[in-house]
Amino acid sequence: MGAPYADPMVFLSIRFALVLPLLGVITLAYGATWPTSKTQILHCIMTGILVHGVYLGGIFWAIDQGMPAGASAIVVGLQPVLSALTAAALLKEDIRPKHWAGMALGTVGLVAVLGPKIGVLGSGINPWTLAAALTAVCAISLGTVYQKRFVPGTDLLAATFWQYVGALLVSLPLSGFESWSIDWSGQFIFALAWLVFVLSIGAILLLMVLIRKGAVSQVASLFYLVPVATAIESYFLFGEILSVIQIVGMLLVVLSVLLIRRRA
Repeated sequence: MGAPYADPMVFLSIRFALVLPLLGVITLAYGATWPTSKTQILHCIMTGILVHGVYLGGIFWAIDQGMPAGASAIVVGLQPVLSALTAAALLKEDIRPKHWAGMALGTVGLVAVLGPKIGVLGSGINPWTLAAALTAVCAISLGTVYQKRFVPGTDLLAATFWQYVGALLVSLPLSGFESWSIDWSGQFIFALAWLVFVLSIGAILLLMVLIRKGAVSQVASLFYLVPVATAIESYFLFGEILSVIQIVGMLLVVLSVLLIRRRA
């Protein structure tokens, strides 16, 4: 909704710059314990570079360069598998057969949901956009594991604040190569407010809580639901049609998440 009104890195820089003071006030208001060790701070910043800066920057840039959103969503759909493999290698997490079965089921459901939306891929699919999207999904997969490994005990609010410092360290220098000409339309302001309050503060704090309390492979499985939610939102907001195949695919995705997150 907001992408047509500002270049991608400019959009992200404004988003991160607005989040930082808001999150800083919330952190102080709740009396959170700020990390005093430079090592802890650097770990938080590195997490932010990977989870926010490189991931969002890569996806935003690829779509801005013409990559269809459906195609980028399929690439992002690799995230649960990559996170599980990374967690198994670096955190020695036990990836059981039910997890692999769930990820396979989720991948089938993902293709069913997104397949009808891709249509003709067009010129936006090229080595550069593919490389950006793949780099993005690798970054968030590695960043999720990095958060679990190196930032387990840091106060959640303070850690997230430093993560957005890391995100801004990625987007702000890159925005220097773009135009800072912004159309402050109502849609852009609404999209920016949604990204700042609902996603950057609300949803990301929830994600960090889940990473801290659960196995990375289980948390990553929730990313299968992103294209499903997007398809449903597009139906209500933009009048896009949901086919029977897509609805079946959504059910498969939900079943895959339930299978992966079962404790027994």
